[in-house]
Amino acid sequence: MTKSFQSPFLIIETGQPVPSMKRHRGFPHWIRVAAGLEADDAVVVNVQGGESLPDQHEGFAGILVTGSGAMVTDKEDWSEATADWLRDAIHAGVPTLGICYGHQLIAHALGGEVGYMPKRQMGTIEVLTNEEDADKDPLFAKAPNRFSAQVTHMQSVMRAPEGAVILAKSDADPHHAFRFGEHAWGLQFHPEFSGTMMRGYVEARKERLAEEGICHKELSRGVSATPHARKVLRRFVRHARQHHVK
Repeated sequence: MTKSFQSPFLIIETGQPVPSMKRHRGFPHWIRVAAGLEADDAVVVNVQGGESLPDQHEGFAGILVTGSGAMVTDKEDWSEATADWLRDAIHAGVPTLGICYGHQLIAHALGGEVGYMPKRQMGTIEVLTNEEDADKDPLFAKAPNRFSAQVTHMQSVMRAPEGAVILAKSDADPHHAFRFGEHAWGLQFHPEFSGTMMRGYVEARKERLAEEGICHKELSRGVSATPHARKVLRRFVRHARQHHVK
């Protein structure tokens, strides 16, 4: 059977996994697989590596922005240029989802504020949805009020963009997920991370964790599966596809 043509998703690559996890390939691959996309369903542009974004936003079913080890507040040239491009795409109505760094970059692009947290966040945490708004959201309406998610970050969204709808929070982060307008989302958690990937990150950061007074073995033992977080990513893909064919 011939596969029907569908517009691809654009995956904006803003960073690389820690060296020990590169055997599992890069963030775009992790996101594509977790989202249920085939290889030819996605176009990857490595902006951190110097690749240029398309001149036009049209032609993509949606945009996915990866995580990164970079810091949004450093305002590197490639990051600021990507923020400008994303702002235009979002205002043009292209479905867009940012993950971790991508979440922060979208917030920054839309006038929000990003900064360092009091301490590193890592491991499997509990995310609590804002039921009143989440229950009406295409990505969160079917999610339980509380669900587990994987995180690894030192910065977060300190102030959401004006007009953004806060969809979820965690103990350490009141802006863990938001929607801007009808078709743009930011997720501080990593819906693409498996338990294996999360434990790999904990192991890779064990020396830094020890310096910060955190036992990496205990953190690793607390890692669990996060199926509901992954479903949020897959709902974005469905939403974007449906929006694109209208």
